Amino acid sequence: MYGIGLSALGMLGSLPVALSIDGYGPISDNAGGIAEMCGLPSSIRDKTDALDAAGNTTAAIGKGFAIGSACLVGLALFGAFITRVGQNTVNILDPIAFGGLLMGAMLPYAFSAFTMKAVGDAAIEMMNFIIKDYNEGDEKRARGEEHTPDYDGCIAISTQASLRMMIAPGALVLGSPLLAGFIFGPMAVAGLLAGSITSGVQVAISASNTGGAWDNCKKEIEKQRQAHKKRFKKEFDCSYDDNIERLLKEDEQKYKDWKAEGDDWKERKVAAVVGDTVGDPLKDTSGPAINILIKLGAITSLVFGSYIKDNNAMKAWSAK
Repeated sequence: MYGIGLSALGMLGSLPVALSIDGYGPISDNAGGIAEMCGLPSSIRDKTDALDAAGNTTAAIGKGFAIGSACLVGLALFGAFITRVGQNTVNILDPIAFGGLLMGAMLPYAFSAFTMKAVGDAAIEMMNFIIKDYNEGDEKRARGEEHTPDYDGCIAISTQASLRMMIAPGALVLGSPLLAGFIFGPMAVAGLLAGSITSGVQVAISASNTGGAWDNCKKEIEKQRQAHKKRFKKEFDCSYDDNIERLLKEDEQKYKDWKAEGDDWKERKVAAVVGDTVGDPLKDTSGPAINILIKLGAITSLVFGSYIKDNNAMKAWSAK
């Protein structure tokens, strides 16, 4: 346990490096957003997108540090809990411990489902608010009035959603070890902690890496799509929608081939955007939040360890 504790401190000792590479991606992404809002040339956005794609990879590495340290800290707290309840080992062949192991392995998946749904519901709520505000702006401009977008409303939606919709995941993390402990005893909690640590590390690493891959996939497809449009414009000296009749008369088959390829890239982009809609909450919400699941579950179990040992339904039932 002492060695595990030192390993956790060693990983946390590299925190400045992890934070530096973790911040690289968001800085590049925000630079691209600012460039687009300022109306800068598309070449600027191309450069920031390339930097952001590299940032997604560095962010996954930074999250790997956090996941690894969470695993080691959770393991150290797990050992402290076993000591607190007066045990030396955990026998996974014991039915109660094995049942706890299964429940613990399921927790990261249930927790990820809660957080993913929370992000999706908040995004839809914000989208509806923006559409409503945009329509109100059109009506005001039609009457010759000025309209300022309601930025505060969007911030309020995201803030309230982050608080309101995290109640269920928080209750899951805090309630699971307590419920298992007070009903089935400390061995059930031990199995639950072992399952959540083992399963949580896998889920967190998978979420961080797949989310970044989906984001980079979207950027690469958009890059290839823009390159196709530039090649088309260079050859025909116009965009897809300009002078279509002239192009069809000059070389109908060639134009149709180019158009079919462009439509294909468009379909790929739609698919990539759908993937990124899943990937963003995976890498930015569910993945990092698994660390909290591992640590907080272990800390809660440790704090209530002695009470769970002396006051649980299994012990009372055995006494009778």
